[in-house]
Formats: sequence, C-alpha cells, structure tokens
Amino acid sequence: MVNAGISRYFALIPAAGSGMRMGSPTPKQYLPLAGRPLLMHCVATFAGHPKIARIGVVLASDNTLFDSYDWREFGDKLLPMRHGGATRAASVANGLQALAAAGANEHDWVLVHDAARPGLSMALIDRLIDAVGESEVGGLLALPVVDTLKRATSKDLQTSTVEATVPRERLWAAQTPQMFRFGLLQRALTAAVVAAAEVTDEASAVEALGLQPLLVAGALANMKVTYPGDLETVCKLVC
Repeated sequence: MVNAGISRYFALIPAAGSGMRMGSPTPKQYLPLAGRPLLMHCVATFAGHPKIARIGVVLASDNTLFDSYDWREFGDKLLPMRHGGATRAASVANGLQALAAAGANEHDWVLVHDAARPGLSMALIDRLIDAVGESEVGGLLALPVVDTLKRATSKDLQTSTVEATVPRERLWAAQTPQMFRFGLLQRALTAAVVAAAEVTDEASAVEALGLQPLLVAGALANMKVTYPGDLETVCKLVC
C-alpha cells in the first residue's frame, strides 16, 4: 500500500499539438467557445477546484498563441511549460519533470487532461478523485460504448468500407482526466518513450506495466473536440 501522507493534486494539460484533424490553421485548443479558447475553459475548471494545487500547461517551445491571451485571473496556480515533445507521451513526461521542479513529489496525484475537452466540470473531477481514492494504480474517466462498432478497411474518412463489426461488450471510450500517482506515471511514460511505444493516453502507458486502472463513469459533455462540427456539438452541451 502506498504511504502517501498528505497527497496533493496537480493538473497537467498537454497543449503542444496542432490538431490537424480539425482542418483549421489554428490549433484546436485555441478555437473559441463562448468567447474563450478551449484551453482556457479547461484551465478555469481546474483553477476553480479547491483540491487542485497547480495547473501545468505543456506548450510547444515556439508557441506564440498562448501569450496572446490574458491568463492573469489564474495567478500562480497556472504554470506554463514550454517543454512540448514530439508525442503526447513525451510532452506529458516533460511536463512531469517541470511539475517536479515546482514541488510535486512521487506520491502526489496528477490529473492529465486533454486541452480540447472544454466540457470538464468540477463534479467530474470530484467523481474521479473520490472513486480512485487511495488506489495504488489510479483511474480515468470513460464511457461505456453504446454504438455498434465497425472496423474500417482504411483510415480514409471518405472512401473506407466496413472490414468487420467489432463486439462492443465491455468496451469503454476513454476520456480525461486520467489520474495517477506522479511516480507511477513518470515510470510508465519513461518506459513508453524509451521503448518508442505507441501510447495514445496515460492509462495505456500504465497498463503496459501490467497494471489495471479504474474506469470511472464520465459524461457526454466531456467530449473531445476533434473534427469540424464537434465545436458546435460541445457548445450545445456546455454553453
């Protein structure tokens, strides 16, 4: 059992990507929603939560868009990190190093959240924290898959055909935040980066260590803005 003492909670938002699938010249984390960029909605939710000690935002080293917005309302709770890597795993691993320099220790909790999920609520953060409790592994928000799943013959969104129908029983669609102890997550991501493993979220890096993160029910409003049209959908859910 982990002897955590008084563990703190840190948020970490990887925001170094370009969001190419949106088909917009503006990285999707800066697309406007109700007068604010998507990223700022995420930061504001974490900043308003009393248990979150600091919010690290991992940016590309050449990022200029971030500085074009006024972040002063979040004060010292917001920690910009210009340590974006070539992959999500590398960006989060670099962000963890920056959090360590800011005082995070191996027993603290880190909640990693997508910059393009503006529908996160403090109630969902509470649900995740309460459900994970003092688990030695951690957990993530997710939703049970309800649609019939089809495997496509190619990645082309316009011309692909059905290769097979995939059973959806016991399948969940991962969301964020994904919450793990700092030390465990750092070990998992370091191993993934060294092995050049294809890691699309933090939970899969932890799973590669032979561990089983807890699945915690998320919410439709916590959807990820990925394709054109998603912005309108998420606005209907959260605006």
